[in-house]
Amino acid sequence: MDPTYAAGLVWLRRDLRLADNAALFHALKACRQVHCAFLFDTALPATLPRQDRRVEFIHDAVLALDERLRELAGAGLLVLHGTAAEEIPRLASELGVQAVFANHDDEPYAAERDVAVRTALEQVGVALHTSKDQVLFERRGGIDAGGKALLRLHPVQPGLAGEAGRFLREGVSGGALCGPVGEGAASGARAGRPGLRADQPARPSPGRGEAGAHALLEDFLPRLDRYDALRDLPAVKGPSYPGVHLRFGTVSIRQLARLARERSSSGAATWLKELAWRDFYFRVLANFPQVGRGESFKPEYDRIAWAQGALADEHFAAWCEGRTGYPLVDAAMLQLNRTGYMHNRLRMVTASFLCKDLGIDWRRGERYFAEKLNDYDLAANNGGWQWASSSGCDAQPYFRIFNPVSQSERFDAEGKFIVRYLPQLAKLPPKAIHAPWEAGVPVDYPPPIVDHAQAREETLRRYAVVKG
Repeated sequence: MDPTYAAGLVWLRRDLRLADNAALFHALKACRQVHCAFLFDTALPATLPRQDRRVEFIHDAVLALDERLRELAGAGLLVLHGTAAEEIPRLASELGVQAVFANHDDEPYAAERDVAVRTALEQVGVALHTSKDQVLFERRGGIDAGGKALLRLHPVQPGLAGEAGRFLREGVSGGALCGPVGEGAASGARAGRPGLRADQPARPSPGRGEAGAHALLEDFLPRLDRYDALRDLPAVKGPSYPGVHLRFGTVSIRQLARLARERSSSGAATWLKELAWRDFYFRVLANFPQVGRGESFKPEYDRIAWAQGALADEHFAAWCEGRTGYPLVDAAMLQLNRTGYMHNRLRMVTASFLCKDLGIDWRRGERYFAEKLNDYDLAANNGGWQWASSSGCDAQPYFRIFNPVSQSERFDAEGKFIVRYLPQLAKLPPKAIHAPWEAGVPVDYPPPIVDHAQAREETLRRYAVVKG
């Protein structure tokens, strides 16, 4: 079958890889000639920290993509600065392409952006095609309120990774992949790589980009079969740590799901369920976009009167800074602040503490995590916070309230994770680390800012408005 278009443009967004990339696959199948581009979108909020690990990760991934394309095709990646509605149609016209290929993105800003880009492309006679890539199942399919159907994961359709690789090799050998049309294609050119800041390294940092994702996966494989036993223990190397790579698409979710299905262990089955939960939250956002605008999935939960005023602000600051007096909560928040990462079990514990011990609106915690997490993803972050606050789809019941001390005793029994971030507690015996105020030994550590038992009763009264 002959290609549909003479030339096409692949617009890479949160899919910064060449392997198993649906947009690239469809572009190479439909076009005789393919250009690849990435846009640093200046319309994104300017409130992000100036030194942001995520921006560095993107820069490194873009550098790695550029180098890989030069190796494969002799021409690199087009890198642009500006707004998508202006730059993508302009580049499409300049290149003379008939179609732009991209992958779905259902975040509210992205959806509005893509509508504007599609309209602008239509005005210059260029089609926009988007494909499912960052999830296992199509976004607009049926979804049950409990999410159980998705957890009964059907076999992943095979072949896309292999087909994408085959078309990529054919395209390269035929000279189908092309790069920059000139160094003036974007502002801020640096050493032949347009669009990268002058203070960025000339080569990608270790552990980032597509190669970094592959190295991380190889490191995880020896412990995959024990994932179910290790994943909840923050003091050990148990998780797979793919979050930031999934967020920016330097690894394919299909590759991870296929890998899990190929193993017949309980650890692999548990990992596959975790991947399915990620998929589930994406489907919630796609089908119920109001959750991405700050609304509770269960509307009645927006009637809750959350704590406000000076004391609530003091409590929120103590939570953010790791000064609540509950060691597991504080160590988790210090881990987040210092590294940009937080263990998944601890995300649940700290979120529950904010909402159900301090009585603070989950949206404040959601925003804080959005600022700090390297792997921040609106769908997963919103889903996790609404799960913890009981306002979400298939969330924990409102009367289930994590006890921060018992969680600590259960998942960090020897206090190894806690003392990593709170070394002043190391002189206490392990059993005393979880509730140091009961140890009878003076330590440089604050007392609890709330009493958990009293806070639990207050939470049950606060949540009474959602009964029935």
